[in-house]
Order: sequence, then structure tokens, then C-alpha cells
Amino acid sequence: MRVLSLNIGRCQRLHIGERSVLSGIGKRPVSGPMAVARLGLEGDEQADLSAHGGLDKAVYAYPAQHYAFWHDARRQRGLGLPDETLPPGFMGENLTVEGLLESEVYVGDRLHFPHCVLRVTAPREPCYKFDAVMGFALAGRTMARAGNCGYYLAVDQPGSIAAGQEAWLQPGQRALSIAQAIAGKWAKHAR
Repeated sequence: MRVLSLNIGRCQRLHIGERSVLSGIGKRPVSGPMAVARLGLEGDEQADLSAHGGLDKAVYAYPAQHYAFWHDARRQRGLGLPDETLPPGFMGENLTVEGLLESEVYVGDRLHFPHCVLRVTAPREPCYKFDAVMGFALAGRTMARAGNCGYYLAVDQPGSIAAGQEAWLQPGQRALSIAQAIAGKWAKHAR
């Protein structure tokens, strides 16, 4: 697995219809190495710590391979320009990664980067803020159904991380893949 882009963001107001909510979903690429502490990347913020952030959701990784899916989903709804390229961090991720899709990574797997170790903990469960950023209702449901949700990481060994770095995977128990976890959660919500 390789980090294509390292992304952070500060909490800002997100306008959803007539209301305004605080959100940390807006991430932008940064250059150079960034410190990774137990609660995430230096300079990154989350607004709703009940859903994002904390020790088990300190860092969010998203496979770059899914960006084409979202480009098509937005284009089919008349959003954005036909040749639009969604920038890294658009999905709210800290790490835009190449490799390790949800079906290939399991809860408990550890990613060993040159200067830190991150552990896979859970799939992302998108919320209404994701719908607002994507520009269409039910974007979160679309993400869950497609299973292209990305995954949260805990920081087992603090240090630093940078775009371009590669990680080697240390398998955990391999009992539950991220794809299986999101499918199971979606099945509960569909009832």
C-alpha cells in the first residue's frame, strides 16, 4: 500500500439546506512529513467525535481507485463538470491510498510505515455531511451499498507519515474484512 496524498483540515461551517453545522470533512493535501499522534495527524480536526476521531478512528484511509466511481455518480446527477477531477481529500480522508481495497484489509491488520504503525479498526459509516459534500441525497447510502467506504486506523506507534511512503501489511486475525464489516452494518440498517 502506498500513500498518494496526505490530507488534513480544520473544522469549518458546512451549509446543509437552511442549517449550518460544524464539520471537519474538508481535507486538503499537504506536503512533507506530518506528525502522527495517538489522536491523528498534526493540524487535522474532527467536529463530531462521537462518529469520527478518537483513539480508534484517528486516521481515515480511502482507496484512490474509488474516485472514478464518485466522478461517475456525480456526473450522472449533473454535478460538476464532465472532465472534473475530484481532488485528494474530497472524501474527507487523511490518507488517499493506492492498494488495499476494503475486501483486502481486515480489522486488526497493522500497516507499518517507515516511521509509524497504524492499525485497521473499522469501516467508515458516512453521514448526512457526506451527502452535502457529494451534492446529492443518499450519497452515504450509495457508499455503504457499494462498499467503497474506506477504513479507520488507530495509531499503534506514533511518529510521522508523508505522501509517497509505502506500508507493509502485518495481518491480524483476519476474521472480518472491512468489506464484510460494512456489508454487515448495512444489512442491519436495511431492515
